[in-house]
Amino acid sequence: MANVKFEKLSKNFGDVRAVEDFTLKIEDGEFIVLVGPSGCGKSTTLRMIAGLEDATTGLIYIDDKAVNKVHPKNRDIAMVFQNYALYPHLSVRDNISFGIRAQKLPKEEIDERTMKAAETLGLEDLLHRRPGELSGGQKQRVAMGRAIVRNPKVFLFDEPLSNLDAKLRHRMRTEMKKLHKQFRTTTIYVTHDQVEAMTLADKIVIMRDGRIEQVGIPNELYQKPKNTFVASFIGTPAMNFIHGEVFEMNSQLVIKLPDGLTFSIPKKFASKGQKVILGIRPEDLIANVDNQKKRKKELIIKAQVSVSEPMGHETLLLCETSYGEITGKMDSNIVLPSNNLISFNVNSDKIHVFDERSGNRLE
Repeated sequence: MANVKFEKLSKNFGDVRAVEDFTLKIEDGEFIVLVGPSGCGKSTTLRMIAGLEDATTGLIYIDDKAVNKVHPKNRDIAMVFQNYALYPHLSVRDNISFGIRAQKLPKEEIDERTMKAAETLGLEDLLHRRPGELSGGQKQRVAMGRAIVRNPKVFLFDEPLSNLDAKLRHRMRTEMKKLHKQFRTTTIYVTHDQVEAMTLADKIVIMRDGRIEQVGIPNELYQKPKNTFVASFIGTPAMNFIHGEVFEMNSQLVIKLPDGLTFSIPKKFASKGQKVILGIRPEDLIANVDNQKKRKKELIIKAQVSVSEPMGHETLLLCETSYGEITGKMDSNIVLPSNNLISFNVNSDKIHVFDERSGNRLE
């Protein structure tokens, strides 16, 4: 196991800056997930760690040793690719052991490590098969076995579950968490799927346009997103945004919404005349179908339901309001009024406030 450190790492492809000023330290044994939209630089960063791409500027350290000039095979890392990259003419046994056979280790050690990896991943009965005879999930486990058998300092995963169906992705996420708990190998995992990031990571690194937007544990990014980009990227469905403006009323600052609705905010938050964006997560919009009275610190948002999406345990509601389109949730046992008019109660403590110009969180 090892720590991994990046100092002002950048990568250019001609005039295109794919990664810029990437600075981060990953502790020994941590599971770090790089997440962001397509083209944000996360896979390029992973490939630079592996030595498959050269950094334009900056340094990469593994175990406090700069590895920019170290050949990929000598970096003591193991990488699992999105397309598995298995040899079709080799058996599962030979695919798993390929890397350590290339190291010319004793046959007894190769057999022992191969069987241990196969047993860990439940592949003992498939060792004689070839990749063409395996399911997607089995191929993914073989690719993971080939990485595990090498006992590397660092595991690198490049969107390894994106080719699997939803049920199998869930199962493989569970297996990966168990494997990390067992081996505690430093792991860097790339995905565009924020659910994978939230469920797998010790820490998440959110990227946009080659830069780091925010680093933190999953709950921190969910509860205190640094800006509107992070707020919209983490959480399913995405956070609702409502534009407002700060006014002074009775010696107190309030945010006024387009329909005249107001609520108070601490003076340290913002200044008079400042334009802001309110962020409200769908799960914090509580459907009030019984017209219960507003409690202290609650806002009431009236809406017209345009689309309802039953999910089994809950129902998603896509609604039109005087603030624009918003998404809410309600218990699946609640029946919508026949006219589809509904109101949502919102605890003001659950509302996130961002500066409209910069998009940064106000607090």
